[in-house]
Parts: sequence; C-alpha cells; structure tokens
Amino acid sequence: MPHLEEFLERLFDVGHKFLDDLSLRWREHANRRTIIIILFVGAVSIYLYLFVIQPPDNFPVGELVSIPSGESVSEVGTTLQQSGVIRSPLMFRILVMILGDERSLHAGDYLFKEPLDIFSIARAIGIGQYGLEPFRIRVPEGATIAQMAIIYSTELQHFNPNNFRAQTQSLEGYLFPDTYFFLPNASEDTVIQAMRQNFDEHIATIQPQIASSTHSEADIVTMASILEREAYNTKDRRMIAGVLWNRIARGMPLQVDAAFSYTIGKGTFQLTKKDLATPSPYNTYLNKGLPPTPIGSPSLDSLLSAVTPIKSDYLYFLADHYGVTHYCKNYACQLANEARYF
Repeated sequence: MPHLEEFLERLFDVGHKFLDDLSLRWREHANRRTIIIILFVGAVSIYLYLFVIQPPDNFPVGELVSIPSGESVSEVGTTLQQSGVIRSPLMFRILVMILGDERSLHAGDYLFKEPLDIFSIARAIGIGQYGLEPFRIRVPEGATIAQMAIIYSTELQHFNPNNFRAQTQSLEGYLFPDTYFFLPNASEDTVIQAMRQNFDEHIATIQPQIASSTHSEADIVTMASILEREAYNTKDRRMIAGVLWNRIARGMPLQVDAAFSYTIGKGTFQLTKKDLATPSPYNTYLNKGLPPTPIGSPSLDSLLSAVTPIKSDYLYFLADHYGVTHYCKNYACQLANEARYF
C-alpha cells in the first residue's frame, strides 16, 4: 500500500506539472492565437462582402427587374443573379429562409434607385417592396401616333412602340394630348386605354355644340387637328375654322400646309412646288374636302374652335414669319399678301 500511495502521489505531481506547463504554454501563445482568429474572421468577412453581400458591379439601377409568378426561391435567386441584382443565389435562399419569407416571395416588376446589398434585396422581395412610383409624361398638343410611340418608348421600359402603332392605326386624333402619370412598367395597352378615356371625357364636354352643328364628330376632330397646327390662339383657330368650312361648302380644296407636316414632315416655308403637286390622300391642294383622317391629336381648344367657327366671307388666309394670320375674301388679295409677307 505505501508503494501505491507513493506511486499515486508521483502520478499526481506529474499530472499537475503537465497541466501547469500546458497552461503556461497556452498563455504564452494566447496573443498569437487571437491574432490568427481575428485574421481568419476578417478574411472570411471580406470574402463574403466582396463576393456574396455587396451589390454586383452591373447592378441595374433604374431598370425594371421582373420576377415571374410561380418561381421557387432557388429560381428567384437565379433570376436575380442573371439580372445583376445579387451575386449568390445560395446566400439569397439562406437569407429568405432566415427571414421566414420562403413561401411568400412577391412576384412582379421591381425598380431599384440605387445598388442594394443582398440583405436589402432579400427583404424587398420578401415584403413586395417594388419601388415603382408613377412619373410624369407629357404628350404635346398636335402629337401624332408616331410621335407618341417615340415619347412613350423612351420613358416606359415595357412599352412596345410597334404594338402601339399597330393598335392605334384607326385612332389618330382620338388619343388626347395631356400630361399623364404612369408607372415605369406601364404597357401600351395601359397607355391607349388612359388616352382614349381622356379623349372621350373631353369630347363629351362639347357634344351639345357638335350635335347642333352640321358636321359629324369625325369631321370636327379632323378639322381640329388642322387648326392645332395652323394657329396658336383661340381667335385665329375659330377664324381659320370659318375659312375652311367656307371652302368646303363651296367645293374648294382646303390648300392647308399643315397636312404636309403630317405626311412628309415639312412646314409652310419648306414646301416646294413639287411637294404641292405630289399625289397623296392628304394633299389638300389636289383633293377637295378634309383629309381622310386627323393629322394629329387636337387640344380641347381646337376641338371647340372647329365646332364654333367665326362666320365670315373670308376664303383665304396665311400666316407670316411672325405668326400673324392675314385673311382675304378673294384670290387677288391672297396673292398680294403672299408677295408682301413672303
């Protein structure tokens, strides 16, 4: 027994010394281990930020990003990666699961005004923070369908100008020029519906005048589209309307230059004799009566001027370089004015 006790004491002493030496060595190398751990954690953090968390270099600021309906979390992550919104679909899926939005991701169009990290993107898709706000688009008075297609296709990312022109072939003059507010993802169908409804509402305000006139609504709209381009104030529009209705009543060609701006894009001071002699349904020098369709979208003032002309004996008019309109009752007077003002 004494030998056993001595053995145990020696064993205890050896074990105690070993622990003391181990503790000493641990303390001696504690700073080194701390530095190594800090460097490792820092390197991992930098890697995660550079290659996982931060926005991609090609982040689509101001561009619509579409998430199709019915996509799984993995598919949404892939879509976002392909769109340049995130770097890692796997991290996106992990974050969505952590946030508890795995089964409630919101499909649709998103617009980001600045680059966002993957945490912000996961949150935005999870709660449906689309970032879409209506913005102002102005369609000027007299604009044609072709001009509208350019205006909208410049502003609306989902707008198809070819489809717009195809669907509005018979609507020249019947899409009201105005200031509109559309979401960035508005389609051509949305635009057409809004503009056509706006026209119907405005034309309804002058229906009593149209009903009491001797002209159809279609003729009024076509005449108004001419007045929109021929004059810039109500009085001249009403005076010119009276002149043009007089010419139609007498079987005279209208001989208005505005129709040429619609067909060949030339104004009064650019037209040549060859232009005036070129056959076209819109050539009001060769054809009597109104053009076959409106030549643009008239304002309410032009529509009202067309249906409430100022009656007179004038059969001719011209505008000088200063925009002042001069009227005549006969062709000799018109020739004199042309010599004087041109």
